[in-house]
Amino acid sequence: MKYNILTILFIFILSSCSTDSTDNSGKVNDSSDLSSQIAQLKRENALKDSMINESLAFYNQIESNLRSIESKKNEIRIISDNPEITPEDKEWILEQIRHINFLREENAKKVTLLNKQLNKSGLRIKELENMIQDLLQNIQAKDSQITDLQAELGSLDKAYSKLFDVYQEKAELVSELTEELNTVYYSYGTEDELAKNQVIERKNGFIGIGKKIKLLDNFNEKYFAKIDLTEEKEIFVEGSNLKFITDHPSASYSLVPVGKNTKIKISDPHEFWKISRYLVVLVD
Repeated sequence: MKYNILTILFIFILSSCSTDSTDNSGKVNDSSDLSSQIAQLKRENALKDSMINESLAFYNQIESNLRSIESKKNEIRIISDNPEITPEDKEWILEQIRHINFLREENAKKVTLLNKQLNKSGLRIKELENMIQDLLQNIQAKDSQITDLQAELGSLDKAYSKLFDVYQEKAELVSELTEELNTVYYSYGTEDELAKNQVIERKNGFIGIGKKIKLLDNFNEKYFAKIDLTEEKEIFVEGSNLKFITDHPSASYSLVPVGKNTKIKISDPHEFWKISRYLVVLVD
């Protein structure tokens, strides 16, 4: 009897130790998840700070170029209005036109690079997007003034007009960049479909609890559809019981059942896409 009691007591102690170990493991897992979330937030904040700093540097450089263009444009106009323009003056004007074209090309490159970085980051930073829109408007206004100047100088000397023609295609970048800025992407499917096509990654929690699904860092962009946020206000999804993997403010959209499928009605596009340019939806 004494032996049986000791055996039962020993089993009870082992069971208690096992339970404690499980509880501790759960706590460790929770702690690990929290640390991972904090680290992710820090990375996102660092990325935002980096994007803002780089964008401000680009902005200042482009604004400086625009001021130089304005100054040179005015100087050219003053000299070209002189009826007694000399060959030296003509050569000076040609040199200033070359410099203006160089500055216009630099602006186009910088705005393109800035927009690509913003797209690649996957962030929707409203202030930066507004800043890019302002730059595009300023560049467009300046290009319009340069076109007027080109027409004026062309009546004096065809060499002036030809130099401007070489870089005329740069003005077309404005509409292309505006289109890029308004481009967003979406993808939907079952968990297995999205994982198989390298859109999401799955992290299992402890004994099936705390399972996490998130967008892959290097996700497959080919599995996304491209739309214009200013034109597309509804997204049709084949499936029901939708779950958003990416972050989109709930007040900016509503879900409308369409038979066995669902329509995402976006009431405030800029608010909906401000956190992420990519929408990923899980369906049953």
